[in-house]
Amino acid sequence: MNVDAYLERIGADRTTGLRDLHRLHQETIPFENLSIHLGERISLEPDDLSRKIVENRRGGFCYELNGAFALVLEQLGHDVTRLACRVNGGDHLGPPFDHLTLLVDGQWLVDVGFGAHSTYPLNFETREPQPDPGGLFTIKPSPEGDVDVLKDGRLSYRIETKKRDLSDFVPTCWWQQTSPDSHFTRNTICTRLDGDARLTISGRKFIRTKGDSRTEEALPTDDALLAAYRESFGITLDRVPGAAR
Repeated sequence: MNVDAYLERIGADRTTGLRDLHRLHQETIPFENLSIHLGERISLEPDDLSRKIVENRRGGFCYELNGAFALVLEQLGHDVTRLACRVNGGDHLGPPFDHLTLLVDGQWLVDVGFGAHSTYPLNFETREPQPDPGGLFTIKPSPEGDVDVLKDGRLSYRIETKKRDLSDFVPTCWWQQTSPDSHFTRNTICTRLDGDARLTISGRKFIRTKGDSRTEEALPTDDALLAAYRESFGITLDRVPGAAR
C-alpha cells in the first residue's frame, strides 16, 4: 500500500490522527460495489487494493475498504486487529465473515467499510451509548459471548472477537460478488459522506440525506448516471454497470 499516495488522496498526511483519518476516508473514498456489475475481479491482495483505491481512485466494499485502511494504519504505527462480523439482515444474522471490521490499538472500533456507519471511531470498551454524527451507537456483549454493535437501538452487526487475517475473508468475498443470494449482486450502490450529509447512487437514483431530510433524483439516461458517478464520487467509467442498465 502506497501510504503517502493514499493520504494525499483523502487530504491527510502522516500527522493526521485516527479520528480525522476515519472521517476523511469516508468523505473521499466511496463504499461501492460497481466492480461486481462491471465484470471486474475483486482481489484482496495489497497491491491490488492499492491499485484500485489509490491509483484508479475507486472505492470498494467492506473487505477492500477496511482491508486497505488496516494496511495504511499499520504502516502509520497503529496496532490493528481484523475481526469477522455477521450483519443483521432484518430477520436473521448473515453468515460468518459477512463483514470485516477493525479494532485499532486495542480500544477503537474502526469501520470505513459499512456504508452508512459512524463518522468517527467508536470506543470498543465503552458500554454507554456513544453519540456520533452518524447516529447513536452502543457496543455491548451478545448472549453468545460475541459483541453487538447497535445504531439508534437497532443491531448493525455482531462481532466475533477472534483475531483474523485478511485472507480469511477471501471465500466470503468471492461469495458476496458471485452468489445470487448476495444483496451485492442484485443492485448497484455507491455512497460517501459529504460533510454532515450523505450522497448515494442506488441503481439509477441519486439520493441525498441529511438528518431527517432526504431527496431523490432520477438518473434516467446512461450519460446522466455516468456524470453523477464522475462529479459526485470521482469515479470515471466507460460504461454503465450491468445492474443499472
